[in-house]
Amino acid sequence: MSDVEEAVEEYEEQEEAAEEEHEEAVEEEAGGEAEAGEPCTADGEEEEGREAEDGPVEEFKPKPRPFMPNLVPPKIPDGERVDFDDIHRKRMEKDLNELQTLIEAHFENRKKEEEELVSLKDRIEKRRAERAEQQRIRAEREKERQTRLAEERARREEEESRRKAEDEAQEEGSVQHDALRRLHPEDRA
Repeated sequence: MSDVEEAVEEYEEQEEAAEEEHEEAVEEEAGGEAEAGEPCTADGEEEEGREAEDGPVEEFKPKPRPFMPNLVPPKIPDGERVDFDDIHRKRMEKDLNELQTLIEAHFENRKKEEEELVSLKDRIEKRRAERAEQQRIRAEREKERQTRLAEERARREEEESRRKAEDEAQEEGSVQHDALRRLHPEDRA
């Protein structure tokens, strides 16, 4: 709810409270006159008809009136002239003060919201920077891991090829040795 709406609502509540006080005062005055006999009703015959149909009516509830602003005329001091220009000027000053207060409250609220927005933007930028840094670090680690895996794979392949070469060399050596043995059987004895 905006500040203007709050001020209007507060003003209306004050007017309603003043109207209720005025109505209570009127009811108390009327209540003193009506205490002598029957409950105060707009139509006495209708009340008697209700008593006959429903039994005795204990209390009469007045019909709710539609909201009507309290139109209390200003009190005119006895024997003095009323300066309507002065009354109008005071009312305008009061309205101006209320308006200035609302404007100040609005701009203070706006300033707070602007500060919150700036801090939110800063947090978002900070979070983006952190996220970019984390992604960069992850990418570097992944690249290093891939490099290590490639080096490990190359080393294994190298070892495997060297082992195969040694095995083949041994086989060739043993095959040659067997072949030489066959060629020179006299060396056996």
